[in-house]
Amino acid sequence: MIEFTTASNQTDLLQILELQQQNLPENLSEITKKEQGFVTVHHDLELLQKMNDVHPHIIAKSNDVVVGYALSMSKVFRNDIPILIPMFDEIDSTSKGSSFYVLMGQICIDKNFRGKGVFRGLYAKMKEEFSGLYDCIITEVDEENTRSVNAHKAIGFKTLKIYTNSNHNWEIIYLDI
Repeated sequence: MIEFTTASNQTDLLQILELQQQNLPENLSEITKKEQGFVTVHHDLELLQKMNDVHPHIIAKSNDVVVGYALSMSKVFRNDIPILIPMFDEIDSTSKGSSFYVLMGQICIDKNFRGKGVFRGLYAKMKEEFSGLYDCIITEVDEENTRSVNAHKAIGFKTLKIYTNSNHNWEIIYLDI
């Protein structure tokens, strides 16, 4: 059984980092990246903890092990992850820039739990946690990560803006809460 909850201790955060490490592009074959997707940003424990203190990360657990996560990120961290600064700048230039939104900083599911509703469950829990506090959830996806683009659109995300940065096309997408 899979439980959807919020990260509540250092063990949860360390398990998030372990799952993240397994899914960074440099640790995956080209075929795996294309077929299964990948995560772009590498977080450290200190920043992950600070982000969690402001908005708890959403996690999926099976047998007390984190098998999926959706990182919750407040705008206050916009300058703490350099690769995300252009995204915040692009969001600011759109109609959603002045809205109350929470950023989903990264989503990842253990390879053995993909296709089992974990992705949908993480976002359902995120919507539940932030309903009444925010108007929408915003994230961005590298357009080369077609699995992620398609998964987000399948649960109702809409395109806010497409932009190019560092030779990558990024799609900023949002989900109304």
